[in-house]
Amino acid sequence: MYASFFGLTEKPFAITPDPRYLFMSARHAEALAHLLYGITEAGGFIQLTGEVGTGKTTIVRSLLERMPGHADVAVILNPQLSPIQFVVTICEELGLFLRDDDTTNLKDLIDTLNRRLLEAHAKGRRVVVIVDEAQNLTPETLEQVRLLTNLETASQKLLQIILIGQPELRDVLDRVELRQLAQRITGRYHLDPLSKTETALYVNHRLRIAGANGEILTGPALREIHRLSGGIPRIINVICDRALLGAFTQETHRVGPSMVRAAAAEVYGRPFSPPWMKAAAVTSVAAALAVMSVGLLLLMRKESSESATANAATPVATVVPAPPPPQETAPAVPQAQDIADILVDHPSETTTEGAFAQMFSVWGAKFDPVGGRPCDQARQQGLECVYQQGSWGQLRTLNRPAILTLIDDDGSAHQVTVTGLNDDGNARIALADSQPDVSIASISRLWYGDYLVLWRPQVVTQRPLSAGMQGDGVRWLRRSLNSLQGRPDTPASDYYDQELVKMVEDFQRRHRLNVDGIAGVQTQMVLDTLSSTLGGPLLLAASGS
Repeated sequence: MYASFFGLTEKPFAITPDPRYLFMSARHAEALAHLLYGITEAGGFIQLTGEVGTGKTTIVRSLLERMPGHADVAVILNPQLSPIQFVVTICEELGLFLRDDDTTNLKDLIDTLNRRLLEAHAKGRRVVVIVDEAQNLTPETLEQVRLLTNLETASQKLLQIILIGQPELRDVLDRVELRQLAQRITGRYHLDPLSKTETALYVNHRLRIAGANGEILTGPALREIHRLSGGIPRIINVICDRALLGAFTQETHRVGPSMVRAAAAEVYGRPFSPPWMKAAAVTSVAAALAVMSVGLLLLMRKESSESATANAATPVATVVPAPPPPQETAPAVPQAQDIADILVDHPSETTTEGAFAQMFSVWGAKFDPVGGRPCDQARQQGLECVYQQGSWGQLRTLNRPAILTLIDDDGSAHQVTVTGLNDDGNARIALADSQPDVSIASISRLWYGDYLVLWRPQVVTQRPLSAGMQGDGVRWLRRSLNSLQGRPDTPASDYYDQELVKMVEDFQRRHRLNVDGIAGVQTQMVLDTLSSTLGGPLLLAASGS
């Protein structure tokens, strides 16, 4: 959307891994060196940990690309396996043929694997097992992992195991019952977030790969990106993407710190102030407290003097204080929930089918879990599915309920239907028997911009409308724009001329859409929502905003 505006050949901050955008900070390079060194040495365990989004997957991809030619690799991406399933997966990754009977007997599996390891050793080859998201391994499976390192010759371990996971992996391996495994770890490395300097280098590196020739993000903007992202590459990408989109909608080619804060507000679902404001607030509070202290001291002295004078002139009387007036009890305000708790407590309702069931219900449509593809069912009832990737700001612009795809800390995908947004930083989630208010900030932590909305198109054939086209769709477009601008309802032309192009561009600019004069699906959806010709559920109205 914004790439050509900035002179880029593509979007530079996609969150999907792309080898062309590999940025090896000093921390990443050191971690990779640790892993490569461990592979070339004697077997055992190597442990690599890091927070979500710090680049562990990047390290794994780089490791696989640089793997020595004499190494055979088994990669396990889903470690939530029983001990026997874990060994079966290793055998399958190494290309071992297994009969059905072999997959039920752990001893036979170990014997088969041991023969494979001895053959590899005789040929001078190394066998490496890489376990991603290793913090999800059960204690029983971890114990089986430890036992696999007992496969050895008189001089060398036959298996090298690399455990990659979140910081919780360190806590898991610190358990008393796993101390034997912890003692066999020959290398430990923790991947920290990027520093302020590395963050700036990382952002500019990605911009250069995408074709940037000059400065797009200013120095203060880069410092804000580091402050608001904590140096975590995945969050840096999301904030930068939103910031470039915001600059594009404002038609400015330079991104400053205020645009970064606005982008971070969309990502996190809450506003951010400039860093100097906190210091100014502390200074103001301190000054106010000093003034109050002086005022109170003078007041106390004055009251003390007046009290002494009054006591000398009048007899002492007993004063009975009046009872305090009854105080009204404020109604309890329901506390917004954390989305992580919703995902744990309602696993069956945060699936694709569960989310579509709620979305169809909101639109007054019928959904059959076994009735075929949900979007086909929607089309049969006059509705259309639109997949998008965007932000909270775009959802507010579309103003329609949306199904958000969330990725939890275990890497599992969930779908939730958001039916309302309010100004208190909360979203309303539709479940089978309830509609809890959930913190937008907690959703933003798990949401990377993927969403789906339903709408009822006004154009028979859902397609973009552009200059030179003619038909009922063009007539609807012109009539709707005229209506929003308060123009008289006169017979509307069905020809997409330059006047209509200008009207569409003005509409797009006002609503922070891609300004191209083409009434694409997103432009049509916003126009339809504002016109409300056929009604339908609204995202903001649902929460009373």
